[in-house]
Amino acid sequence: MQDDIAQRIAAHPQYQELKAKRTRLGWWLTLAGMLAYYGFILLVAFDKPLLAQKIGNGVTTLGMPLGVAVIVFTIIITWIYIRRANSEFDSLTEQVVKGVVK
Repeated sequence: MQDDIAQRIAAHPQYQELKAKRTRLGWWLTLAGMLAYYGFILLVAFDKPLLAQKIGNGVTTLGMPLGVAVIVFTIIITWIYIRRANSEFDSLTEQVVKGVVK
């Protein structure tokens, strides 16, 4: 019984669409996150003087807001995935379930 349901799900066209969209979004967001993170790490490794530049008259350097920006960017791309999952991906999942249960 379980194998039959799994085969029907795998063969369902909307499941294929869901799988492709989710995978594509996941790879793009992973790439964006890695570029932000490793870009910052490369700046730390190879351009310390740039990150050590002071902003204004205080003690804050350019590296501090850039580091915070990497963290905030990670939160934003997580929010993007959650928003798509809760809207588009959930509706596709419901359609697949309704199509398979019939």
